[in-house]
Amino acid sequence: MRDTEMSSKRMGSRFSRLSIVIALSASALLSVVGPAHAAPAKDPLPADIPDYQAALDAVKSTDVRNAVCRFLSTPVPTGGAGGPVQTIPETAEPCQGLPVFTIKDPLARNEITPGFVQGTAKPLPTEAVKLTQLVSSLSTTVNGRNVTVMLAPTQGGGWHLAAIRDGDIDATYAGKATLGTLVFTEPQIRGWYQLKLTTVEPLNDEARQGLGGQASVSLSDYQKLVKARYADKLPGSEYDTNGYSSGYSSQRKADDASPSTLLLAGGSSAALALAGGAAVLRRRRRAGTC
Repeated sequence: MRDTEMSSKRMGSRFSRLSIVIALSASALLSVVGPAHAAPAKDPLPADIPDYQAALDAVKSTDVRNAVCRFLSTPVPTGGAGGPVQTIPETAEPCQGLPVFTIKDPLARNEITPGFVQGTAKPLPTEAVKLTQLVSSLSTTVNGRNVTVMLAPTQGGGWHLAAIRDGDIDATYAGKATLGTLVFTEPQIRGWYQLKLTTVEPLNDEARQGLGGQASVSLSDYQKLVKARYADKLPGSEYDTNGYSSGYSSQRKADDASPSTLLLAGGSSAALALAGGAAVLRRRRRAGTC
């Protein structure tokens, strides 16, 4: 009986040592592979977004709410691309007469990075995609419309109102992120994708066309696709300097703009204007006002 107990103790000791070796080996493997491979890509939670409290304060502020109300009170331009820019009037109580609504908490809007497009960044989630803006939609439609409030990072920290646009596509797709996944956009084709580990899956028809009809591709293969589409159109390229486009950048919003977008120039509420069509956005960007 005593021999049996001693044998059991020796077996237990061996299993214990084996467990330690396995754990250490797994740890060493993760160290070699690196954190980008060891952990799945995921959309930043509010706690992970820099200065998220500032973003919450912004969307709940009176200034932003009033800007949304002025936007909703102004008719949608009918001129289409190249149409006139309609100034949004200043009123003492811009929300008067409008249904009650709230602006939802901001969500992360991620985009592919210029380095990923150019091929200088590795096909890793941490280098392929980055947070560029925060987006919020309304709790209900107002005057038959829904809008998206777009926040941009403020130099030195915090967030500020960058634009308000008709529709809630950005917030809708941003909200499709699940635990362990990341949602991002390829704004040039209005494509939205979900990144699972290093597999890219389309979320809308534009994205499916962007993947050539494939149900999914590896992040590495997706990089080849966008490099072929945009690498020769980056800022400073011949395509850009010849005036064919404003060049690709992570902040480019002209090609996925809704028919009406409220632009902010100089951060003053008096400078709010409703632009009819993406062409106006492009002209303003070239002039350095947006």
